[in-house]
Amino acid sequence: MSNSSDFSWFNAFSWIYELNSVLIAIIVMVILSLSRVSVVFSLLFSAIIGGLIAKMPISKVVEVLTEGLGGGATLALSYAILGAFAVALSRSGIADILAYYAIKQLTGKSVSAKSVSYVNFMLIALLLTAAFLSQNIIPVHIAFIPILIPPLLGLMNTLKLDRRLVACTLTFGLVATYMFVPIGFGEIFMYELLLKNLQEASKNYQMTMDREMVVTAMAIPFLGMFVGLLIAYFFSYKKPREYAINARATDTKQANYALPKLKMTQVILILVALVGTVSMQLKYDSLMLGGLFGFAVLSLSGVFKWNEQDNVFMEGMRMMAQVGFIMISAAGFAAVMKATGDVESMVTTSMEVIGDRKGLAALVMLLVGLFITMGIGSSFSTIPIITVIFVPIAAQLGFSPTAIVAIVGTAAVLGDAGSPASDSTLGPTAGLNTDGQHNHIWDSVVPTFIHYNIPLIIFGWIAAMIL
Repeated sequence: MSNSSDFSWFNAFSWIYELNSVLIAIIVMVILSLSRVSVVFSLLFSAIIGGLIAKMPISKVVEVLTEGLGGGATLALSYAILGAFAVALSRSGIADILAYYAIKQLTGKSVSAKSVSYVNFMLIALLLTAAFLSQNIIPVHIAFIPILIPPLLGLMNTLKLDRRLVACTLTFGLVATYMFVPIGFGEIFMYELLLKNLQEASKNYQMTMDREMVVTAMAIPFLGMFVGLLIAYFFSYKKPREYAINARATDTKQANYALPKLKMTQVILILVALVGTVSMQLKYDSLMLGGLFGFAVLSLSGVFKWNEQDNVFMEGMRMMAQVGFIMISAAGFAAVMKATGDVESMVTTSMEVIGDRKGLAALVMLLVGLFITMGIGSSFSTIPIITVIFVPIAAQLGFSPTAIVAIVGTAAVLGDAGSPASDSTLGPTAGLNTDGQHNHIWDSVVPTFIHYNIPLIIFGWIAAMIL
């Protein structure tokens, strides 16, 4: 029997130190996230574990992590300011007014056998337009859903419209627009996150990436999501689906709308705020400046009291706080992974396994992106993590800069549509389940996963191979 003094916990688990620290950190992070542990905690804890496995002193891990956290602060602040602008817009009542007139137009139609298809189409078009506006033009994110959806449930029940189709429609509008339209949240995803992280990661590989390249690269994956929406509309959920019409469902014909009353000057200032926010963002390449401009104009419009400014601003920042902190934590995680030095060894090992099979490599990277985003629940927070790993692998295999943009961008979006923890599925469920007849997993998560993640993998792979 060996002497117990020769035994130590370090020796017992020393084999762990022979593993790749980046791989272990990602696995730990995903397992914790899937176990419903706070994503922020999962990212920070996994970063520390990865640093320790890489034999970095704890003091060095903390130093690198702290510096990395600062790298995500500007983006998180931009996101928070956009949230403040969104709350100010909702206080104006403009969303309620638009929802009221949209509902009035739909419910004014006689629902006969001949008109069901027409009303269904108009309803889906309305929801798709509202979701698009919520991401790019009137950036209120998912805040429009509790306003617009519940009053329409009675109409949906009468039409026997499958709510799984509605969930797919809303999710398409929430996801496809930010991945392809570079305004509002699309500006954050496409340029502030995707492009800047790729430019930083590709410095050592003499590759140039610009804005036009991002739009070109994401066009094909966007087309994949659109194909998924068409399949959901024309095939998967075309048949009528029975729903119980009960007291919990809102009757659109009897709904009592207390519309806000806006003066003409207020309407003009709201329009100035919307147009100015988009214009400032595009002209000066600053979402933060655009959001500040819009909030300032709305403050002067009188849609909320002057002494409520602080409360409105803080409410908006709180609304976006979770995503902002996840972004900051993801930046810290990525910084530690770079500092371990194990990214290079991971790339080398991956190259040995994959060889020169670019098609296989593209598929594996897309599936890894799906795995990570499903765990985190946020495509925005996935980019800093996967960029560190994917860019070296893709560069070594000879992928073009545009193809690398397509791989990383698609890999980040993958999983957002089908994650139980994603706003893109939680938001639709919150509105559609008002009367208790819409299951989050089977009516939102599974349909969006099937109709969007599968096409994204196929079209993302095609983009990687032809660009």
